[in-house]
Amino acid sequence: MMPYWKAAALRLIGNRGGQDLIEYALMAGFVAVAAGAIFPATLMPDVSYIFSKVNMYFSEAASEGS
Repeated sequence: MMPYWKAAALRLIGNRGGQDLIEYALMAGFVAVAAGAIFPATLMPDVSYIFSKVNMYFSEAASEGS
């Protein structure tokens, strides 16, 4: 009879359940980087505006909490 830890290791080696999730995450990252490289001048002002608004809301919330 095989020890428990060795049987568990063999099950993990054969398990491919998370492979699709990793592939989709890599593909999404590639698409995001490609979109940033293609449209930097178009998207950056909008992204900067969104982050400045979020920063403003956080600073207002922090000042109200003090």
